[in-house]
Amino acid sequence: MVLIKVHKSEPLPYPFYARPARTVAQELLGKKLVRQMDGRLLSGLIVETEAYCDGEERDLACHGERANNAQPTPRTAVMFGPAGVAYVYFTYGIHWLFNVVTGETGRPNAVLIRALEPVDGVESMAQRRGRRPLRQLTNGPAKLTQALAIDKSHNEANLCQPGGVIWIEDAPAVPPNQIATGPRIGLGKTPEPWFSIPWRYWLADNPFVSK
Repeated sequence: MVLIKVHKSEPLPYPFYARPARTVAQELLGKKLVRQMDGRLLSGLIVETEAYCDGEERDLACHGERANNAQPTPRTAVMFGPAGVAYVYFTYGIHWLFNVVTGETGRPNAVLIRALEPVDGVESMAQRRGRRPLRQLTNGPAKLTQALAIDKSHNEANLCQPGGVIWIEDAPAVPPNQIATGPRIGLGKTPEPWFSIPWRYWLADNPFVSK
């Protein structure tokens, strides 16, 4: 009989997420997103993020702000808290995107995980991504959810719960001079100034950042 080894590393705690989205978005860089699937690990280092809403500041690119005058809807309710929970939504009718809820309960705040540098389970990721080159396995928000088999079933998952199926592990902080910033991507008809606010963060010169 083969015994499956259960991964026992500790997830980031609730207080890490219960802070402004921009702070969490930057401090998530270099941390490891881990997905446990059938006793095996799929993981990658977070190399690109985007912040949506930040405390009391309005953000018309944020789902929570756009929907129903910043009141929760069935889709956006998870964004209103508590922090440390996954917000996974479907977009363009084909892609799942993975976010972490941040900030204080009652206000819509989240950080989109845009890209990973693959670490564990690369062969499994490659199978899901049609045998694309390593640099193309997780260099985009829809690519990484496909590679790590993240979907609707992970919406509202508690990322702080030991023994869960998905979590984020701690790692040394990335020096500020290694973090690049710029406007968020794919905002459609979002008006200014929100269209150009530099709330996208990535590891400068990392080859796994989205193109």
